[in-house]
Amino acid sequence: MGGNERKFVTEAFDTNWVAPLGPNVNGLEQDIASYLDDEMHVAALSSGTAALHLALILLNIEDGDEVICQSMTFSASANPIRYQKAVPVFVDSENETWNMDPEFLEETIKERIKKGKKPKAIIPVHLYGMPAKMLEVMAIANKYEIPVVEDAAEALGSSINGKKCGTFGQIGILSFNGNKIITTSGGGALVSKNKELVDKATFLATQARDPAPHYQHSQIGYNYRMSNICAGIGRGQMEVLPERIEQRRANFTFYHKELSYFPGIKFVQEPEGFYSNRWLTTILIDPEKSGGITREDIRIVLEKENIESRPLWKPMHLQPVFKDFPYYGEKVSEGLFEKGLCLPSGSNLTKEELERVLKCIQGVFKK
Repeated sequence: MGGNERKFVTEAFDTNWVAPLGPNVNGLEQDIASYLDDEMHVAALSSGTAALHLALILLNIEDGDEVICQSMTFSASANPIRYQKAVPVFVDSENETWNMDPEFLEETIKERIKKGKKPKAIIPVHLYGMPAKMLEVMAIANKYEIPVVEDAAEALGSSINGKKCGTFGQIGILSFNGNKIITTSGGGALVSKNKELVDKATFLATQARDPAPHYQHSQIGYNYRMSNICAGIGRGQMEVLPERIEQRRANFTFYHKELSYFPGIKFVQEPEGFYSNRWLTTILIDPEKSGGITREDIRIVLEKENIESRPLWKPMHLQPVFKDFPYYGEKVSEGLFEKGLCLPSGSNLTKEELERVLKCIQGVFKK
């Protein structure tokens, strides 16, 4: 917490604005829009997953429709596709940013069109805060006239050539879950330059109540709006977002400086013009170059010292729940999963804690 969250939350209590509407909700939406791009419109919601779900509803994704989704991601990117009874079509990563490979993307679109199923939407993800190759993705999407739902849940503050992640696609998705770079304890947002889409998202998120003196509903709605209390936390968090990005990037700088010389350890770098918030610092450990040391060797040693680390996301096409759906690629994401590790990356890590992580990893290599 940055400190000012309490001020906004107390104000919500003092004015009795607790429900999923109020000055903090409006204020947070304005803060997000100002930060991303003054042309953006924002709907503050209960989660990033809710935002993804509403995005697919807004794009009229229905039973049997196909939606292209990055395979290397958290399941929340893909689950809303199934909420709509649509078919996820998974696309592999490229090696530079670990995100959706534009070449595989175009190949996938061509193949699905050949099969008589033109995809209705594309969901690229900015993995661990590293921007996807959105210029290429958007060029392909525009070529085939397929809308893009940009999953920037992990990438608030990241950018390409100064343009913020979340502002490239027709709809952008943000997450303020408890593990994100800033948090509202739980929450998310749907963003778009299209005001009508955002207004419709807000309408659907508040149970789709028609403008009538009584409770009238002409379509199915959802309880997806963010509360004024959570939004108050978010307003305080937005004030310290630049500091949080600086802290996360400092974590990466420390790990990169201290671990790069170990054989077999590799970091994902920022392509020219790319800026990552470095939400999580991740490494690849190649046993063929590390003397047989694996990702699991390091993870287990850290775990024994009560230091949590985790493998990279297991690709969606390998998940039991999605195993029967189409996948296009050359197993790049599978290799990342086998070799990748997320290191402790919290904004509040002390130098002593970082040194402790380093000492454990050094110990693995000394053996």
